[in-house]
Amino acid sequence: MSQSSEKSHELTVGQLAARSGAAVSALHFYESKGLISSRRTSGNQRRYTRDTLRRVAFVRAAQRVGIPLATIGEALAQLPEARTPDRADWARLSLAWRGELDTRINQLGRLRDHLTDCIGCGCLSLDTCVLSNPEDDFGSRMAGSRLMPVRYQDDD
Repeated sequence: MSQSSEKSHELTVGQLAARSGAAVSALHFYESKGLISSRRTSGNQRRYTRDTLRRVAFVRAAQRVGIPLATIGEALAQLPEARTPDRADWARLSLAWRGELDTRINQLGRLRDHLTDCIGCGCLSLDTCVLSNPEDDFGSRMAGSRLMPVRYQDDD
């Protein structure tokens, strides 16, 4: 492919944003984190290859299910020759992330189930607060938002 033909298949950051649904600022952020890359024109403008669309879609899909950007970056870095992820890559990575997501779902379920107990309290220091202090040693002796030292008056 000739250089001029290759350049005609490139996207500006605005075109990439419009086609991917990601904000320009998000694309710049992704680039700063090494999730996508661009080349600079002689006028210092970013140009992205069309396959960056799939990479952005991959990043955004992973983010939507709660995968941290650092984890996404590690996954992308493991791809051979820093290539764009394909369907097989997504299947392999999503399977690997399933356990992490299941753990988070269980944690959120516990949070949801215990949250109503704390809403009425306000101080998050119930006798058995499983949210703010699951191993609450003082809850059996007293309640309150902070442990106040006991002061004794001198017998004068």
